[in-house]
Amino acid sequence: MTTPDTLSVDPLQVRALRAFNRFYTQRTGLLDPYLGSDFSLTEVRVLYELAHHAPCTASDLKRRLLLDAGYLSRILRRFGSAGWVARSRSTVDARQLALSLTPEGRAVFEPLQQSSREEAARLLAPLPETQRETLVAALARAQSLLESQGTPTSHTAVLRDPRPGDMGWVVQQHGELYAREYGWNSEFEALVAEIVAGMIRQHDPVHERGWIAELNGERVGSVFVVRKSETEAQLRLLILTPAARGLGLGARLTDECLAFARAKGYRRMVLWTNANLAAARAIYARRGFVLEHSEPYRGYGHDLVGETWALDL
Repeated sequence: MTTPDTLSVDPLQVRALRAFNRFYTQRTGLLDPYLGSDFSLTEVRVLYELAHHAPCTASDLKRRLLLDAGYLSRILRRFGSAGWVARSRSTVDARQLALSLTPEGRAVFEPLQQSSREEAARLLAPLPETQRETLVAALARAQSLLESQGTPTSHTAVLRDPRPGDMGWVVQQHGELYAREYGWNSEFEALVAEIVAGMIRQHDPVHERGWIAELNGERVGSVFVVRKSETEAQLRLLILTPAARGLGLGARLTDECLAFARAKGYRRMVLWTNANLAAARAIYARRGFVLEHSEPYRGYGHDLVGETWALDL
């Protein structure tokens, strides 16, 4: 049935999505029979749910897989006749039966799961590592965009090493966010660009490190530890996009810096910030950083107060 929402979608976009679906199912062998087995894709999905989310009821399977009740019943009847599914009274609702795989059912499912893993590895193997990471991030982004509004959003963040292109993103985010939130002019973006260029040119991989934070495959934050002397490290360029705030990610990035500095034998960590950056200052203060020096200055189109904070490690 056509709805007003579907009428607003560009037919070229619909065609592109359908073309990708055909490409993917053909490349991965997901069309009947599944990866050369005697099972359909739907039957394997039922086996997967029984293997990983049991005990569950037929109603649970119907809801998770969006299957017609009659079709699901026929699949379960076949699996039961083959001795692959065990039934017991549900401990949650005594009116329903809880389903799970028998040892014989697991023996049938495991080779299918391994074949699926091997097929995925076969598709990824020809790609260089950077392209694999790009593909996986794109898939995560696609899943996030297509999830229903009622599905809870995952807030699991990944911290990774910087890659080519990330440092340009760091400069861009500082320029955009500080202009939008504090009204700072392009002088600040120029300063960050100079800092980043120096960090890249003089990078000491043994004593320095940076982290890029990702949320659902999107870059949302950064922080860096740089070497000031044999005993002193500096925390630089801590930033979070609005989408990443309120998740404890700023604290997590700061803690990574402190753990790295201690592991490398630094005795002290310093940082420079501004008095109006309340959220960042709170993170530093909670970790024992002490304000050592403050000084008024004119910068980025405003009268500001620069601050130096330090922590004995």
